[in-house]
Amino acid sequence: MSVGAWPLNVPVLTDGVVTLRAHTPADLDRMNEMANDPDMARWTAVPVPNPRSATEKYAMELVPHGWDSGTSLCWAIEHEGRYVGNVDIRGKGALADIGYALHPDARGRSLAVDAARLAIDHAFVEAGKETIVWRAHVGNLASLRVAHTLGFRLHGTQPDALLERGRILDAWTGSLRFGDAPVPRTTWRESTLTTERLTLRPLATTDVPRIVEACADPSTRHFLSSMPEPYRESDALWYVHDSWWQAAVGHHETWAVADTDDRLLGTIRLLALDDPTGGLGEIGYWTHPDSRGRGIMTEAARAVVDYAFDPDGLDRRRLALVAAEGNVASRRIADALGFTQYGTEHGTARLADGTLTDHHLYERLR
Repeated sequence: MSVGAWPLNVPVLTDGVVTLRAHTPADLDRMNEMANDPDMARWTAVPVPNPRSATEKYAMELVPHGWDSGTSLCWAIEHEGRYVGNVDIRGKGALADIGYALHPDARGRSLAVDAARLAIDHAFVEAGKETIVWRAHVGNLASLRVAHTLGFRLHGTQPDALLERGRILDAWTGSLRFGDAPVPRTTWRESTLTTERLTLRPLATTDVPRIVEACADPSTRHFLSSMPEPYRESDALWYVHDSWWQAAVGHHETWAVADTDDRLLGTIRLLALDDPTGGLGEIGYWTHPDSRGRGIMTEAARAVVDYAFDPDGLDRRRLALVAAEGNVASRRIADALGFTQYGTEHGTARLADGTLTDHHLYERLR
């Protein structure tokens, strides 16, 4: 049991890969490098710019006060004999939240997962916490991956949940309860497929300009009338971030269809992958205006259908496809992929000009 004031009251925790311990003056240079990293400025509330004096005050004053008052349990993360980041359990009583950050040269090796797991175990077993809450800026994919791996229940987007440097921000949220299994609750739906001409990969923020071009195009909007008007960069960024979230919770898988120069040609999505029977899915797609008429989407969709039916892929039994009356290109793709029209829903497709038309329903069975 830890006794006394900081640093004596900081328990040393290790799993053989990372060690959690009290901060020391020897950590300050690397702490300050981390604090001034662009990703830290983008995703956290650290002061910008962050002088070394601010880092020293945080490590040598604020962190000790948190331990001594019981309001924040913040450890330095050590790996291979050097400081690599922080992990923090914040809040008094049974409810707490968690934060973690790594030095740029320590990322990509699951060290945040290792460190957070040690901190969470201590918080539940030794510090009396019953629930730990995770919050991150919408779009913080690295933090989402950590929370997913640790077994957090992923709840969704909470509007206006964060106040950082004068900005009110939406947050992705999740929670973990004492006794929860420390393993992912959902299958993260993410893969890369290749064809003769194309690579199908997860969407990236670098795709935003091409998404804006495609979704602002009148011919795209004609059949996808629910999209915002006008369609802005913020809308495209939401689309990318939503694709990451839906992948994490196992609902949808979305691919960017890219050429050999990694230029976005369109997107294709499999929806409803979390259906209770475990074998269904629905396919949807759109093509950038400058990529139409070359069989691009047929080639991409064929790869997705094959992957969806493959027992070593998504292992689907049935795929559905919906195309509006007049959407000749989409219906031709359905025919080319071997889908069969099995019905029509009358007056359920609203077009961009406000008129209603029919939806044609297609399916393909494995």
